[in-house]
Amino acid sequence: MTGNGTGDVAALREEIRRTRVELGETMELLAARADPKALVRHSAEAAKARMREQASLTAARVRGRAAERARLVRAQAYEKGEAVGRNPLPWAAVAAGALVAVVVLAIVRGRRR
Repeated sequence: MTGNGTGDVAALREEIRRTRVELGETMELLAARADPKALVRHSAEAAKARMREQASLTAARVRGRAAERARLVRAQAYEKGEAVGRNPLPWAAVAAGALVAVVVLAIVRGRRR
């Protein structure tokens, strides 16, 4: 628009069109920000993402601890196995107990017949 009140009509129409487009885009952005359903949906998605990340980290930490614990148990079992291998007395006691159990079973079955 010129200072004396006369202006190019086509330029004015183009400026009005651009202003309407900008105003429409601004209204869409404001409507999106004010939409409660969209806000709740966005918050829920963000919470889900945080929970998944925390679950993933926790699972990794638990797997690490479980693996370390398994290594410790295996080492302890190996040490106990070595100790039992060196001392045959517990195996002899187990064998004697099994033999007594078989004899008692045979006697009980024999009396039932």
